[in-house]
Amino acid sequence: MAALLSLAAIAVAAIFHNFVGSPVFAASEEGKEVTHGSVIKLQHERTKFRLHSHEVPYGTGSGQQSVTGFPTVEDANSFWIVQSPLGTEFQQGDSIPNGSIVRLQHVRTRKWLHSHLHQSPISGNLEVSAFGGDGQSDSGDHWKLEIEGTASVWLRDQKVRLRHVNTNGYLHSHDKKYNRIVTGHQEVCGVTKKSSDNIWSAAEGVYFPAKSAA
Repeated sequence: MAALLSLAAIAVAAIFHNFVGSPVFAASEEGKEVTHGSVIKLQHERTKFRLHSHEVPYGTGSGQQSVTGFPTVEDANSFWIVQSPLGTEFQQGDSIPNGSIVRLQHVRTRKWLHSHLHQSPISGNLEVSAFGGDGQSDSGDHWKLEIEGTASVWLRDQKVRLRHVNTNGYLHSHDKKYNRIVTGHQEVCGVTKKSSDNIWSAAEGVYFPAKSAA
């Protein structure tokens, strides 16, 4: 079931690939649920950069595929599929309650949003990378959803934090930017302290209807 969910999400993303940033692609209204199988862009709340990855490895730390913040919306490398954690089975359209564990799979490269104890290149915080692929995932890909406010399930435009299960580091970004290789991209890292720079929201994407609303 998980494999079929993944394939369905990829197919939808491919259909809309040429409409990134258009009203067709960003048609989901505010308040719509982020459900299992949704293909989303995560926007950093303060800087408005999108969570991004591409086939450029880190030159330090793990040497795995880099994850950065990208400044504009017209970018196909900022799409992530919301997937269930290892050892569980969810269906497309299942709601994601506060406190759920999720994995985020990069649409283009198939790697998972990952973290570990390596230091991030600029700030020396926890490195966040993209690692593995279809059939290759581990607990380093698990992130706990923490919703800001009173919503009980993940909604589009809802402020959220994602806390890495293994390291307790929050998915974080800030104004520190790379000046080589990925010039202008913003560092994404993990930090264990809560701050306004750990807050993200689901922005553009393909949002599958919640089963309860079907």
